[in-house]
Amino acid sequence: MMNLSQINNSKFILFHFLFWVAVWFFFVYFFSYNSNNTNYVTWFSSFLLPITMITTYFMVYYLIPNYLLTKKYKSFALYSIYTLVFSTYLILVAIFGSFVLLSDMEVKNMPPMSRNYIFILILVYLVVFIVSFISILNHNFKTQTENKELQNKILETQLQIKDQELNYLKKQIHPHFLFNTLNTIYGFALKQSKNTPDIILKLSNLLDYILYQVNKPKVNLKEEVLHIKEYIELEKIRFQDTLKVNFSTNDISDKKQIAPMLLIPFVENAFKHGSLIDGFLKVDIQINLVENQLNFTIRNTIINEEAKQDKIGIGLVNIKKRLDLLYKNNYQLNIEDKDNWFVVNLVISNLNNIKNA
Repeated sequence: MMNLSQINNSKFILFHFLFWVAVWFFFVYFFSYNSNNTNYVTWFSSFLLPITMITTYFMVYYLIPNYLLTKKYKSFALYSIYTLVFSTYLILVAIFGSFVLLSDMEVKNMPPMSRNYIFILILVYLVVFIVSFISILNHNFKTQTENKELQNKILETQLQIKDQELNYLKKQIHPHFLFNTLNTIYGFALKQSKNTPDIILKLSNLLDYILYQVNKPKVNLKEEVLHIKEYIELEKIRFQDTLKVNFSTNDISDKKQIAPMLLIPFVENAFKHGSLIDGFLKVDIQINLVENQLNFTIRNTIINEEAKQDKIGIGLVNIKKRLDLLYKNNYQLNIEDKDNWFVVNLVISNLNNIKNA
């Protein structure tokens, strides 16, 4: 059986053969004008065809790729002139040879169009220019196609890298978040607290969210807010009477979506690095959605220098990286500590404009 290269070669040869047959008929048609000497026209067209083929192939497969497409314009012009001179010589030889062999040395026996050297030169180079023009167009089309394929490959690679980085960040967030929550359960278990079963129940809901929902590219914003509330309830059990939380949010549409586990690490950070002042850890959380703009503010009390130095843990570092990947040029994140308050303010201008998570 013929392989693909053999089939392609067969098509290539067949196409070129048919094309030059068409060119031969083209010559015969023009040289037959005002002439009934079919024998002369047939042979003269046959003599002219190889000259046209040689000139065309030399132009298309040597001069254009080696000089024109490589922007060696001076060399291309020089060698084109040489080609014109050589092809002119071959055309003159064809005219003279036909005159000697086909017309019995009688000019009147020559078809009128076969005596016009300028017309013959134009006819030959018309074919050369048409084929060259098509060759250049084909080259440009292939180049554009290759560039587009290369751009697509680069884009695909960038997306793969982005996806790998996002998965890496998520994998870092999971154990970090779970470690802190399990520590809470461990502490209550040591005390044999009656709240331990309630904590485990609340944690199971969070586990479902962390282990399954977080793998989705987007989740319902309401769902993220719900799990923030569940996390706060866990912390209330842990802190007992030493915690004051003020949580407020406006009505959020069921259609609004956000990248999973984007807000919870901010909340976790507040409880982990917050400090008790006058016997209380105070945490204020505000979530407002105006049309498609999300405004998220969380602040917690903080006093000692050690806590300030450690206020940004792995959770916030990873969230900032995720924000750059998912909401690049579409968010503002401000973090500051002032007057014993550590404040985080996140604004996402267009919540729907999320990259592939």
